[in-house]
Amino acid sequence: MTTASDDQPSDDPTAFIHAAMPLCATLGVTAGVLTAQRVELSLDWSEELCTSNHVLHGGAVMALADSAGGAVAFLNLPEGSVGTSTIESKTNLLGAVRDGTVTATATPLHVGSTTMVIETEVRQGDRLVAKTTQTQTVLRPRP
Repeated sequence: MTTASDDQPSDDPTAFIHAAMPLCATLGVTAGVLTAQRVELSLDWSEELCTSNHVLHGGAVMALADSAGGAVAFLNLPEGSVGTSTIESKTNLLGAVRDGTVTATATPLHVGSTTMVIETEVRQGDRLVAKTTQTQTVLRPRP
């Protein structure tokens, strides 16, 4: 996620996420909470995002988790940085999603000057359907 250092989430968090990460607009992701301590993004089940048996594709779930993690990392960027990028991600897919909405909640585990580690839970209601841990690198301006 890269944007100008003075850009911050607006009064419309979904518009901010769509502008910062166009894939989120393509997938139909909506944003609820956008703070440095927690980001919540949601994705509605749709036939176009499924694999066989009408199951939400794992890649769509992973894209949602990665986007939430990237957003929380962006909101924790140190001064002088210009963005963030995922350099490692591990997802456990724990349950099939055949309808409804899934919500990814990302929280920082480590916020450093060169890397950040983010944990994201993806839930359908109270049911945990995926758990992701990712490392984000802090991007600096090139000389």
